[in-house]
Amino acid sequence: MKQVVQNYKSGELALLDVPEPACKPGGVLVRTVYSLISTGTEMMKVSEASMSLVGKAKARPDQVAKVMQSVATNGLSATYRKVTSKLDSYTPLGYSLCGVVEQVGDGITDVAVGDLVACAGNEHALHAELNWVPKNLYSPVPAGVDPRHAAFGTVGSIAMQGVRRGEPQIGDVALVIGLGLIGQLVVQLLTSSGVRVVGVDPDPERCKLAESLGALTCAHPASGIVDTAVDELTHGAGVDQTYLAAGGNTNDPVELAAKLSRDRGRVIDIGKCKLDLPWNAYYEKELDVRFSRSYGPGRYDPSYELEGRDYPIGQVRWTERRNLECVLDLIARDRLDVEPLITHVSDFSSAVDTYKSLNEGALKAVAVLFRYPDAVARTEPVVTSARVGLTSSSAAALPAGQPVRLGFIGAGNYASSMLLPHLVERADVELKHVATTSALSGANARRKFGFAAASTDIDNVLGDSSIDAVFVVTRHSSHAELTRQALLAGKTVFVEKPLALSEAELQKVLDAIEESGNDRLQVGFNRRFAPLLHEAREQFGPRVGPASVRYLVNAGRLDHGSWYNQTDSEGSRFAGEGGHFIDTVSWLLDADPVSVYATGDLQVTLGYQDGSTAVITYAETGSSGFPKETLDVVADGKVLKFDDFFRASVYARKKWASSRIPKGRDKGQAAEVNAFLEAVRTGAPMPIPVESLAATTLATLAAQTSAANSAPVRIELPRKAGAPA
Repeated sequence: MKQVVQNYKSGELALLDVPEPACKPGGVLVRTVYSLISTGTEMMKVSEASMSLVGKAKARPDQVAKVMQSVATNGLSATYRKVTSKLDSYTPLGYSLCGVVEQVGDGITDVAVGDLVACAGNEHALHAELNWVPKNLYSPVPAGVDPRHAAFGTVGSIAMQGVRRGEPQIGDVALVIGLGLIGQLVVQLLTSSGVRVVGVDPDPERCKLAESLGALTCAHPASGIVDTAVDELTHGAGVDQTYLAAGGNTNDPVELAAKLSRDRGRVIDIGKCKLDLPWNAYYEKELDVRFSRSYGPGRYDPSYELEGRDYPIGQVRWTERRNLECVLDLIARDRLDVEPLITHVSDFSSAVDTYKSLNEGALKAVAVLFRYPDAVARTEPVVTSARVGLTSSSAAALPAGQPVRLGFIGAGNYASSMLLPHLVERADVELKHVATTSALSGANARRKFGFAAASTDIDNVLGDSSIDAVFVVTRHSSHAELTRQALLAGKTVFVEKPLALSEAELQKVLDAIEESGNDRLQVGFNRRFAPLLHEAREQFGPRVGPASVRYLVNAGRLDHGSWYNQTDSEGSRFAGEGGHFIDTVSWLLDADPVSVYATGDLQVTLGYQDGSTAVITYAETGSSGFPKETLDVVADGKVLKFDDFFRASVYARKKWASSRIPKGRDKGQAAEVNAFLEAVRTGAPMPIPVESLAATTLATLAAQTSAANSAPVRIELPRKAGAPA
């Protein structure tokens, strides 16, 4: 299928061929009829992409701050790879469309194949021929509504949420600053609510349009006309609300809002404009500044948007979806007229030229639609392919000279920055197939890393008998099930940590090993492969007596929007990454833990059979300026000190210190991949025994159980697959 994409590094726009998305449970597959270009948000993104790196940095200081933090935590080299990979990727455009339901996922009962729906979301309502849309981000289109008009549903919801934040009342006077697409919709919604509206915009044509849609007076901000109108309408008191629907780097909108607002008036920011508030002006009037967050409550909440968990109407009257339904209802009842806003309708095949015309100013528009002429309502559901037959596992060496043929399930940021760069240049590796949830992610991975094929169906990877090994690099909640399927399909498996989020999930993986006889499994515990840590361990030498280990993990706080916060579906943060640190300690001690005791603040004490102990402090409240990982090992009159993959030293009869500071913090990903490929190529045992992988996973899960119950947990090591019970 075709999809509009942009490379943020080069600014290149393209109409790209990408795999069709799969229809997952909890949503519907929609064939687009019309999609709407947001001439504000999207064109700002398009414009930013054409800037130099310095220009991009100035435009997104928030991202610069994240990059600097990543440098402090992961080092310059790793951060450079990560940022370069992210910049040099195709990203999607679009977030508002109308289309026809082509396939219905499990759990969906409110729409059927052939229904017309309006869809929202910058990950789900893209400028693409097909989109998978979760339940709370679509709404059925009322009978008689033109699909072109229904495509305005999302941007209408943005305007509506802004108006709701302003809490207008009948008879109020409101000022709308910025009469682009959102501003024009705000004018109409306010007018329909009995509010008298004055508008501001430097473009006289937009002012005329707003007046034709209900505004009393609209003019250039410097003309004085608006000041006079506000004075007359409010008898000198000032407007009740000001809606900032403008963009750009000027501070004029917020200053004008202060000037024309009444005492204790409300200022609502809907657009993305400069907000350097003049303190005296806002303080003296005690102005109430409010932000409007996109389409409404539910936005940026994965449990609402992705998992379909609605908010109770008694607590949250207007959610994203209910706003979308309301906009469509207003359009159906002729209370919201979007037809005058449509400046241009372009065939989807001309999408790239349309964007260029908008960006260069040749096409001046309030709203532009893409028309998908080949969109046809299909009356029968799409039938997915059946599960392929299973093959038996084998540890035989590959034929001499044959490359290791790899399949990837998932190709997100970690895979693209930490794993695939170590594979793409190797002559002894062939990247056969990548399967991703998002069609565009697969297309990006295929373009950047040279995969022979890309799709959204994992059966294309697991069912390909020519693939020797599979990398599972998806979100945590899917690791165990995908690993189980891959083992049963006879593949050698590399799965990123964690292996499982519960003992039941782990048991299913072990059952698959026993059922298939295939124990060719590696978990992405990369730290035990880090060159500097290997060197320090060698310098420390053999251990005779028990050891005492202290491991401080200065994890820091997560960003609010991080998917690691989705604990209901993805497990706790420690369940996701705690195995890294437990595995590192166990490798250093050459043993697996037999007991775990953890406190509520996640200080985890591990006990080992020989009397060794390790205390792992997993801290989220430390300083971002302090190293992320520091480790001390004490035994036999010796001390090993390890500082964040940057420095290491051993204090013994003769002190040793790392001879040079490495260029970057090598956390072992390259060596980890090498060890995995060597095992696949030669048929040798996997780098980490399955028993150790299971013990580490059990200890990670036990830490949470212990913290919850304030009691130690004994680790029962699993028996070897195929061994007698």
